[in-house]
Amino acid sequence: YAHIAHDCVVGNNATFANGATLGGHCEVGNNVYIGGLTAVHQFVRIGDNAFLGGCSAIVGDVIPFAIAVGNRASLRGLNIIGLKRSGLPRSEILVLRKAYRMIFDRSRTVGENIEFAKAEFASSPTAMKIIDFITSRGKRHYAVPSLKGGDGDDVDDED
Repeated sequence: YAHIAHDCVVGNNATFANGATLGGHCEVGNNVYIGGLTAVHQFVRIGDNAFLGGCSAIVGDVIPFAIAVGNRASLRGLNIIGLKRSGLPRSEILVLRKAYRMIFDRSRTVGENIEFAKAEFASSPTAMKIIDFITSRGKRHYAVPSLKGGDGDDVDDED
């Protein structure tokens, strides 16, 4: 079973593995996968095509197309497998990777990075989906890449 608390909004094709739990007032986008025994804190937003690893505690918003894992989950990169399965062209996946790296570049604040990304990726609706998600702040902070794992985008570029 899974538990969806009061006042949650769940998008289309969302998959909840056994024991997945949403606190109240959560928003879950389309094509989201929530792993087994994962708990999502109240008021958290999960963007489209996100993947939440099993046994994770999600306490911050998860951007679209990302993988979030861990107790007090951090981002582990983009959900490349999910993006490929959804039919997103390789060229757009590469644009998303560049946008992800720019947004979470630790040499500047995320706010500064968002301004650069808005200019750089204005012609990419997919990258703008991430930017719009971050700028339309919810009630919680958003998950960021772990300091331990470098830029968190260690997936392979091959098809």
